Amino acid sequence: MKNTGVFFLLFSLILLSCNKQDPKEQIQFIEGYWEIDKVEVSPDSTITYSINDNIDYFEVKGNSGQRTKLRPQLDGSFKTTNSAEKIELKIEEDSLRIYYKTAFDNWKETVLKASAEELVIKSNQDKIYHYKHYTPKSIDTNEKE
Repeated sequence: MKNTGVFFLLFSLILLSCNKQDPKEQIQFIEGYWEIDKVEVSPDSTITYSINDNIDYFEVKGNSGQRTKLRPQLDGSFKTTNSAEKIELKIEEDSLRIYYKTAFDNWKETVLKASAEELVIKSNQDKIYHYKHYTPKSIDTNEKE
């Protein structure tokens, strides 16, 4: 009976470790337009966003770049909010970390998941941000009646 428990524990650990993304592979998905879908503030509290006034644009070249806050416009364009942070990507402790730097502050976040459609980041305050890939929405103001 003891062997069954040990086997189950080892099998569970192997299964869990197989599901973890390779941090090197996550880097390719960071760049792009992302909007917050929800934020896990604590284990029992989640804030869901149905509409976002701002989106995040991550620009990455190699292991550095910047994150810029943008405001989508009705014509499909964006206005810059003048909020941009320099970023540096580093792999530490088998995780991808994003280091942010502004004139006033610096901090880091951990990428938990990254794909073409989803980005999940844990802040240094233990909040978990779930982003979805942003697709610009435009309204044709010249519609024919």
